Amino acid sequence: MIKYNEIVNYIINEVENKNFKYKQKLPTVRILSQKFNCSKATVVRAYDELEKEHIVYSIPQSGYYLVENNDELDKNLHTDIINFSSAAPDKGILPYEEFQHCLNKAIDMYKQTLFDYSDSKGLPNLISVLKEEFQEYQVFSNEENIFITSGSQQAINILFNMPFPNGKNNVLVEQPTYNGALKSLEFSNDRVIGIQRNFKGINLDELERRFANCNIKCFYTIPRFHNPLGTSYSAEEKKQILKLAEKYDVYIIEDDYLADLEIKSNSYPMYYNDISSRVIYLKSFSKILLPGLRIAAVVLPKILTNVFKEYKKWADLSTSVLSQGALEIYIKSGMFKAHVKKIRKTYFERMNLLKRELTQANMHYLKCHVPDTGFFACIELIEKVNVSNIIKELRYSNNIYLEDVEKNYLKDYFNDNILKISIARANIENIKCGIPIILDKISKIKEEKSFYNDVFNI
Repeated sequence: MIKYNEIVNYIINEVENKNFKYKQKLPTVRILSQKFNCSKATVVRAYDELEKEHIVYSIPQSGYYLVENNDELDKNLHTDIINFSSAAPDKGILPYEEFQHCLNKAIDMYKQTLFDYSDSKGLPNLISVLKEEFQEYQVFSNEENIFITSGSQQAINILFNMPFPNGKNNVLVEQPTYNGALKSLEFSNDRVIGIQRNFKGINLDELERRFANCNIKCFYTIPRFHNPLGTSYSAEEKKQILKLAEKYDVYIIEDDYLADLEIKSNSYPMYYNDISSRVIYLKSFSKILLPGLRIAAVVLPKILTNVFKEYKKWADLSTSVLSQGALEIYIKSGMFKAHVKKIRKTYFERMNLLKRELTQANMHYLKCHVPDTGFFACIELIEKVNVSNIIKELRYSNNIYLEDVEKNYLKDYFNDNILKISIARANIENIKCGIPIILDKISKIKEEKSFYNDVFNI
């Protein structure tokens, strides 16, 4: 067991055994580090986890205390939740301690600029490192075209709101798509237009009609490990989309948020084949490192750099120097490459297991769409079944959390026969235990529906 988990379990057990009282000060970081023979940083991480679960709270210069007794605490202490809903990375495999060393080193390296305004474009040293790192993804660019943003959401917000050289003002999005993009468009002056993407891909004829007739400024797409479908475009599809973008003067925002999980050596981003400077390449580091890091990089066509820089400057003046410096050190040290290798293996194994569990079911009334890796897979219900009822039943009866995909759709496109499975925070045991329960629940709800239909001749 990971050491910080031992500490978490120890504190929870002591609470359950009534050895710690509510509002009582808990053992100090120093005492626990000695008791468990670990670093103080490990103890702090354990307390951070307990704080996130609303089990403890901290008082600066005083210590950690148990929260007051309430139902939410009892739920946190006694409930084992299987989480198939989260898109956040698994906390158990994130490199907290390694990254903390990089943060400490970054403080030493950049102490002169930590509390001063820095270049809104990003830390030059980090940009230089990313230029080399991106070549691993087959993204070749000049440093002048790379910008650092405070997370990918900020980059999306800027791109949707800034003017483009084509003078158009409508944004095209896949349906379904990342809900953060849809939320961003709610606050944009641009009109949003949808185009269906299903498990077979995208209709290129329909895409051409949209490009030709709908005044499209840019097309936001997730070609690889789509959120929420989990699918990826073929190499040929990506080339055809690029040709259409060039023909109709449309820019493409390629959100490659899970590029690091790719296991196919010949699977390249859309950017790789872009010879007409149409693609804006967006790469987040939140999904594979630390969500709170809030660092993303954007590779822009040269013609967009000046406008983007101006919008970025007035969005937040500059991205955290400390986060940028720590990421620079983390990549240069080789720790990033080692971490990517580890999580690539982890999610490949999880998705393989998910595929086996779903394949064994062999239910004629559903189709399972499971990629080779990534975060998301889907169960497609062939016969009409109330998906929201399945989600509620699983949550309240089995403590299995799934998320409705309605928020990933524009109103006119919603498809309610899809059950999204996220393995981002579901480990091997969760998958082995949870998937049979989900399939059994679908079967029972379907049987109840069939019985109801037979009785009332519906």
